[in-house]
Amino acid sequence: MSAPDVAVIGAGPAGLIAAERLALAGHTVAIYERMASPARKFLLAGRGGLNLTHSEPLDALLGRYGEARPWLEPAIRAFPPQALRDWADGLGAESFVGSSGRVVPKAMKASPLLRAWLARLDGLGVGLHAGRLWTGWDEGGALRFSVRGGGEEIARPRATLLALGGASWPRLGGDGSWVELLERKGVAIAPLMPANAGFTVAWSALMRDKFAGLPLKRIALSFAGQRVLGEAMIDAGGIEGGAVYALSGPLREAIAREGEAIPMVDLRPDLTEPELATRLAKRRPGETLSNHLRKAAGLSPVAAAVLREAAGGPLPAEPEALAPLIKAAPLRLTGMASLARAISSAGGVRAGEIDPDFMLKRQPGIFVAGEMIDWEAPTGGYLLQACFAVGVAAAEGIGRRLSSAA
Repeated sequence: MSAPDVAVIGAGPAGLIAAERLALAGHTVAIYERMASPARKFLLAGRGGLNLTHSEPLDALLGRYGEARPWLEPAIRAFPPQALRDWADGLGAESFVGSSGRVVPKAMKASPLLRAWLARLDGLGVGLHAGRLWTGWDEGGALRFSVRGGGEEIARPRATLLALGGASWPRLGGDGSWVELLERKGVAIAPLMPANAGFTVAWSALMRDKFAGLPLKRIALSFAGQRVLGEAMIDAGGIEGGAVYALSGPLREAIAREGEAIPMVDLRPDLTEPELATRLAKRRPGETLSNHLRKAAGLSPVAAAVLREAAGGPLPAEPEALAPLIKAAPLRLTGMASLARAISSAGGVRAGEIDPDFMLKRQPGIFVAGEMIDWEAPTGGYLLQACFAVGVAAAEGIGRRLSSAA
């Protein structure tokens, strides 16, 4: 069998979309995947409803990528959310915009989309080689793979795309083992850290025993000049959920720097402080504070419990003191969930190591895509949007290199 034009290592979204684009351009492509089947993390993400992308205006969406925006922006503008939706529609996974603005397939899961996608790749002649762990290069620069069940394989493609993921959910294939292989080649790697993960809170025994597993709905979380509307989930060791994930970067950095982070929780973001104070002033004689918080302030039992935890003692009875606490309840975070439990990871190949085509400057002919590059974004479609867009951009870069070398 002749060597493929391109070897794609990693069968996640970035690798698969790059393989598709390259095959459509007429290149022979082989995909190498360490797991027994492809896109394991993609399938897990789709179990509760697959967030393909987000419907907010493009400039707002680009702002979700923080410091990575300058170098991610060209790729996302070239393959924006509508292009991703059109692609998914072409595979029969018609999408719709949910109430939160997230774009999800009508099937509400990833498996039908993945089956159609793999069938398309097969029809394009893309080879999928599962159970192959990439172990680096041999002395002649050929790719080396350890084969599940024993043995080794060698591949000598004209170009290689590394789409190996970060290090979250390692049981699904991405464990960051590629870091050492690239560092040996002089490639600078930012440490892999958890992103979109929960944080630890020293809850009282009552909070742990009575309220773990309950959601905090319709809240706003503020930290370091950012404010996020959303929901959160209380667990025995702390707090997680969309509103928390959206601020995970600055919260993580604050904890690393200062040993703690103290975001403010607005338990009634739809009401102003004066409006709350007016409502709270109408307490009936003999009414318990818990019942008053439920009726006048509209606080659920778990929200009232968070309020008590924030106060660190009895709640003030005066409306003028209680209303500000409801609007800005301090939450002391002392740590973050492990990388293995995070939804995604931060860190990876530093942006300065790649050129505009996503090729490694120190390793000509070796391209990178997806979560293994140093960027992070909140959940809600932003992660997949960037993975797809960078996969497309890297494929185009590979195509240009192959054409110039022909």
